[in-house]
Amino acid sequence: MSWMIENLHRDAASSVPNTREQPIFTTRAHVFQIDPTTKKNWVPASKQAVTVSYFYDGTRNSYRIISVDGTKVIINSTITPNMTFTKTSQKFGQWADSRANTVFGLGFSSEQQLTKFAEKFQEVKEAARLARDRSQEKMETSSNHSQESGRETPCSTRTSSVNGTDEEKTSHGGPSDAQLKMENDKLRIALAQSTSNVKKWEMELQTLRESNARLTTALQESAASIEHWKKQFSISKDENDQLQSKIAELEEQCNEIDKERDRNAQLSRRLQDLETELQDKELELEDLRKQGEIIPQLMTECETVSQKLQAAEKRNKDLEEKVRALRTEVEESKHRQNNLKTELQTFLDVLDGKIDELQDFRQGLSKLGVDN
Repeated sequence: MSWMIENLHRDAASSVPNTREQPIFTTRAHVFQIDPTTKKNWVPASKQAVTVSYFYDGTRNSYRIISVDGTKVIINSTITPNMTFTKTSQKFGQWADSRANTVFGLGFSSEQQLTKFAEKFQEVKEAARLARDRSQEKMETSSNHSQESGRETPCSTRTSSVNGTDEEKTSHGGPSDAQLKMENDKLRIALAQSTSNVKKWEMELQTLRESNARLTTALQESAASIEHWKKQFSISKDENDQLQSKIAELEEQCNEIDKERDRNAQLSRRLQDLETELQDKELELEDLRKQGEIIPQLMTECETVSQKLQAAEKRNKDLEEKVRALRTEVEESKHRQNNLKTELQTFLDVLDGKIDELQDFRQGLSKLGVDN
């Protein structure tokens, strides 16, 4: 028992691996420690991901988790069979160290690294349990041997004193008493030492119980905190779903607006085409007017032709007024395109008729010229 206490003191004093320890597993993770005041929040022990290693001491048959950030030791935890590594999320795990009176947390970059670390923790924990069982068996065996040797020595002495002669009794009496006194003193010292060790272990056991109670409370509080964050996550998820539905509605509205813009663009192009056609018709009408300027020269030759020409001009004026009215209507309302198309078609029909009349008139004039 005293040997185990000395080992514990040596573990507390040694914060870096010694030459007897060999690394058996190494990974990288972000290191955290539980806040000693609140026992709820995690305090980062490293600013970035650091190396975390399992070390094995073959001489003492012990295992430790050690992590060093530069020159600062942030993890120095001896693994015992009573420890438990708990996965609190897909990339985070923790374990409680009663000797260090704290809870260590590790954040990994992937779930696979966390799984490997947890599996190695379980293996090391089982190896530590086996080592403890072997140590207890050795201590019990050595204790039994010492008790048997202590019992055999007085018996052999008594036998020799009973079966020996008076000279043997006289010659061996002094050393036998001295040996018994020495053995008694040794037993008293061992008993006192074992009593003090028992008291120390009782105090340590009480400390461990108190630490366990504090860790249990911290674990319960962390579980409550996890439930709170789960609720917050659920609320955030619902809000996100609502925002996504609103975004979908806005996208549909934007699509409708784009379609309306396309329709307006098509109407604008159609209106431009109609205006172009109207300009073409005006040019044709202007050509007809220019051709009609020749008619007054022949009015003196034929009154009938003149009357027809006057009538044609009057009709042309009427048509011009209609064209002006149509142009005014086009400028006032662009939405009356279908009606305008009908009127334009009517106008074209009338204009074709007038053009035919003008052609007939020209033929008549040409005949008159031939007759003259």
